[in-house]
Amino acid sequence: MSKKKRSSTGSLKGFILLVIIIAGALYLYQNDNKAALPETVKQQVEQTVDNAGKFIEKASEERTENRGSVTASKLEIPVSVQKRDEIRLVRTAFTISYNNFYKTPNWVAWELTRQETEGNEERKTKFLPDPDLPEPRVEHSDYTHSGYDRGHMAPAADMKWSEQAMQESFYMSNICPQNQKLNRDDWGDLEEMCRNWAKKYGRIYIVCGPIYDQSTPKRIGQHKVAVPDRFFKVVLIYNRKNSIVMGFLFNNKAGHNKLEKYMVPVDSVETITGLDFFSRLPDDVENRIEAIIPALP
Repeated sequence: MSKKKRSSTGSLKGFILLVIIIAGALYLYQNDNKAALPETVKQQVEQTVDNAGKFIEKASEERTENRGSVTASKLEIPVSVQKRDEIRLVRTAFTISYNNFYKTPNWVAWELTRQETEGNEERKTKFLPDPDLPEPRVEHSDYTHSGYDRGHMAPAADMKWSEQAMQESFYMSNICPQNQKLNRDDWGDLEEMCRNWAKKYGRIYIVCGPIYDQSTPKRIGQHKVAVPDRFFKVVLIYNRKNSIVMGFLFNNKAGHNKLEKYMVPVDSVETITGLDFFSRLPDDVENRIEAIIPALP
């Protein structure tokens, strides 16, 4: 049970108890004094009871909506199990853990719903420095003539439902130097597959980012953007009875392979990245599904 649910339940019990105490005290007051309650006191009692009723009704609706669900608790946000440079950025459609040393994200996480796979918002044509990062900031020109694509982590095609989300996906904080063939072929194939899964299952949870195997990675541009050695992506299709979680590792080089070739247990991705994915799942479920490589759904 999530903290949010426990908090709501505790508040409900406390409110009900308060109403009982007030009503009991007023009842004793009325009987001890053999007189009717003043009109103002009656109005206060009626208002308190009315508020309690509304509170109980709302809490009941929330429990019905969230019963057996963990999806309301930012399930996609990973937990870092090792210290790292981080600036946390919460966007319209995704969350970024930005590393100002590498000038790339540690990770980018988002929930993708069926509705969000649709929309008419046009893709932007220019990448912009992230206004929420300290200067000096990575710019579009840092990648020019570098031989690397400006590789989206949260893809623009997932943002067609919102102008703001689309614009934020083109901030340089969401970008990594990525091999052109990888970005346009196999990595892009997985992005498209994720949208298909969101359409099929209603919603999915995604986390991706760069991996630096070298202590002194190659750098590009005026702002010395670090070039990743690899990239990871983990995807959760959450279902109370049969959840599926998939891990993928891509070398930052050209390749044209089936997606199954890149699949690894999510446990392996956690070991490499120092991140704990989908930690809000029940422990028995998380331990079971993250230890295996499932068939692509």
